[in-house]
Amino acid sequence: MKLERDFYTRGTLTVAEDILGKTLVHVTPEGVTKGKIVEVEAYLGPDDRAAHSFHGRSKRTEIQYGEGGYVYVYLIYGMYICMNIVTNRKDKPEVLLLRALEPLEGLDLMKRRRKTEREKLLCSGPGRLTQAMGITMGDYGADLCGDSLYLETGITVQKQEILRTKRINIDYAGEARDYLWRFLLKDSPYVSVSKAPR
Repeated sequence: MKLERDFYTRGTLTVAEDILGKTLVHVTPEGVTKGKIVEVEAYLGPDDRAAHSFHGRSKRTEIQYGEGGYVYVYLIYGMYICMNIVTNRKDKPEVLLLRALEPLEGLDLMKRRRKTEREKLLCSGPGRLTQAMGITMGDYGADLCGDSLYLETGITVQKQEILRTKRINIDYAGEARDYLWRFLLKDSPYVSVSKAPR
């Protein structure tokens, strides 16, 4: 069952826990791919030095200022696309970065896109998962309540199955680098980094 708007418009840290185990679906002309969300990071706008919206509203971050349930994508290192899900209510620019998926469906298509046969390397990292799932910069602003890119119910994850750690590669973010805003399934072999950052 497809998740509805009210799933996304709650507090971001609540959504971060609840989104683990949900299924990301992308319907493209090439075929359908699905992956179980096993790792996300929360970015909480003006209160978070690591967030793109920390310095205020811009053309790049505009979609974050709407209501939850839309897609925010951006390019890093000039080559890797990262997918974020806008959360919370209007004018609360907060997002969840998708860091890793467990591939569920369309694995042959994912392998062609990623040019690898190694299942654990298909979606274990923000850039890998977007490549495997066929997500591009053209998906900026996509409505997750639509029919091509959306989340399904998936499985229910218990709190004891969730690990919270520091986020990855944000040493520039002052005190925010120590926030425990990375959420992952404890025993999943598909997460991007198995050891917690120090």
